[in-house]
Amino acid sequence: MRVVIQRVSEAAVKIEGQVKASIGNGLVVLVGIEEADALEDIQWLSAKIINLRIFNDAEGVPNVSVKDCGGEILLISQFTLHALTKKGNRPSYIKAARPEQAIPLYEKFIIQLQNDLGKTIQTGTFGADMKVSLINDGPVTIVMDSKNRE
Repeated sequence: MRVVIQRVSEAAVKIEGQVKASIGNGLVVLVGIEEADALEDIQWLSAKIINLRIFNDAEGVPNVSVKDCGGEILLISQFTLHALTKKGNRPSYIKAARPEQAIPLYEKFIIQLQNDLGKTIQTGTFGADMKVSLINDGPVTIVMDSKNRE
């Protein structure tokens, strides 16, 4: 699983012109699922995301997690995170999991994040044409891949 995490002061996702979900202070997490992903990837990423200390403490030092500051999470599926661009100009998405495999993993990821955060998270709709808007706070953007645990 590959994620792009953005610390935001607010964010929303629209589908067909209607707001599907919105959050205030928190994280927008874009997630790409590949064929090799499993429950271990979900558990590892969820724990890292929830405990990532990227929010400022009282002294302005990024030393607080989304859980500790009471922040929210907006999770958006994005298969294009697994784009292969080495050959030619048209990205290949062959590494991205097919919907029949990706949807159950996406749903398990939602549940894991909610359990780890201790509250409901907001989501887009898997496979939908979504319009995501956000105000990146910082800006803070972090990329993580469960296959490259550095």
